[in-house]
Amino acid sequence: MIDLPAPGRLWLAADLHLSERSPGTNQAFLRFLEQASQDCDALFLVGDIFDAWVGDDLALHEPPPWMVPLLAGLRSCAARCRLYLGRGNRDFLMGEALTDALGAHLLPERVRLHTDDGPVLLSHGDEYCTADHAYQRFRRLVRTPWVQKAFLSLGRPARLAIARWARRRSQRAGRHKPAPIMDVQPDAIVAALRAADCRLMVHGHTHRPAEHLLDIDGRVHRRIVLDDWDLDDARKPRGGWLEISADGVRRRQSKDIASGS
Repeated sequence: MIDLPAPGRLWLAADLHLSERSPGTNQAFLRFLEQASQDCDALFLVGDIFDAWVGDDLALHEPPPWMVPLLAGLRSCAARCRLYLGRGNRDFLMGEALTDALGAHLLPERVRLHTDDGPVLLSHGDEYCTADHAYQRFRRLVRTPWVQKAFLSLGRPARLAIARWARRRSQRAGRHKPAPIMDVQPDAIVAALRAADCRLMVHGHTHRPAEHLLDIDGRVHRRIVLDDWDLDDARKPRGGWLEISADGVRRRQSKDIASGS
């Protein structure tokens, strides 16, 4: 964990899952970036920005057509406000080659933000799902340097095939696991807040946006789960972000992008 000064108006979002299959979400995200570059001092995108990431080299030198405007939007936003990218369980292979090319900053797995509203413990959140032992084993494996090096040595077709296999594997596993297993575990949350000496934690990953109050050592703590985005779901379009400033903490919704409210 590192400490990061984060003054001013901050926007935090996660779980956009941008891909060639999400044109509506992609377009909403571009509008969001444009608004962020005008209305906030720093934008934090905390993992699963992309539904899959098979290497900075391919994205920067051979980006698929759907990704080109997204990378341009991120680069434009980074030129006008501080932009931080965090890695999630889908895009954990994002690295400094990408952030350097965009003019952005790569976040560590956990960071303590020193905001105008006080310290905030920020992460993607999957590391707190400690009851899902199979996932945690897989997570440790794919973050091993030699495994990543071997994967990145493959060509584009092989990388994409492995990414599709991993996505199908995750979807099948999720259908057979009890919901509580895939959520964050209270003991992991309490331990992280104590270790960071923070009274506010913000994370994504679970797709269960909410605010939870916790009593830890006789003091009230908060855990805020960021919204996941899906503007392609005609029945239930969704998306949102968190704003933190000297005025406090405020949830914003995707409808605010168009209205500018």
